[in-house]
Amino acid sequence: MSKTSYPLHTALSLAASGVPVLPLRRGKVPFGNCRACADNTCGGRPNMKSPGPCRCPGVCHAWAAATTDPAVITSPTWAGAWRRAGCVGYHPGGAELTVVDLDDADAVAWARAALPVTRTVPTTRGEHWIYRGTMTSRNAVRPGVDIKSAMAYARYLGPGTGAVADLPDAVRALAVKEPSPVRLAAYAAVVPAGAGGGECPHRTPAFLERGIAMAEQRITGASSAVHATVYRTFLAVLSLHGRCGCLTDAHVARLFTAAQSKGETARHCADAWTNARTTLGL
Repeated sequence: MSKTSYPLHTALSLAASGVPVLPLRRGKVPFGNCRACADNTCGGRPNMKSPGPCRCPGVCHAWAAATTDPAVITSPTWAGAWRRAGCVGYHPGGAELTVVDLDDADAVAWARAALPVTRTVPTTRGEHWIYRGTMTSRNAVRPGVDIKSAMAYARYLGPGTGAVADLPDAVRALAVKEPSPVRLAAYAAVVPAGAGGGECPHRTPAFLERGIAMAEQRITGASSAVHATVYRTFLAVLSLHGRCGCLTDAHVARLFTAAQSKGETARHCADAWTNARTTLGL
């Protein structure tokens, strides 16, 4: 089998199983922008993070160029890339997968002690642990550990061994950045507490606690329309407790953390919170 046909054959096999693929150059890096897309003139974001409105048929935009369409994979536009390809890459998030990239023996040992068993694929220095489900991608979540899922690519190294397990909360939690208490302080106290000395004047503290817990569950249980769910949940919490001064930094942090566990950024959380306050006239 020729150098060109080997990665192409692998790519077509993966694509047939629903895994979006792309050629990677030597060094496991994607191909750079073509002339039409150079310097972000196509409207895509720099560093090939997103295609934006670009409709380039080539392999210009890293994970965003990954496809399952055999007509694109075998097209003349992609032919040159396959001739120069060092390996096959794929977009885990596009296949509803998450790859926990364990870069060394210490990281592998940690995963074996901390994470549920799933399909494993040996790498040059460590292992890929593959789970069913998508999440936010993030590098260096702990020493030697990267998360590759949405808006990321991974190198295909073979089918691996073992059954693919569902993505556990233990992995999702790795990508959650702790909200900054200083940042949250601007959003927590909407109106100073009244004569109740900080207690909600129309609900008990237990009611507030149950409400926050239910709000967390509503956000983390969202399987689609996460942005809208986060906003509606923030709106509901603020409609009950936004004027009494009972919400604290800790309450808001819990809501933000729940949203970030579903892939929302701290900026999105802050914007949703602000928009909810504005809607309610707070």
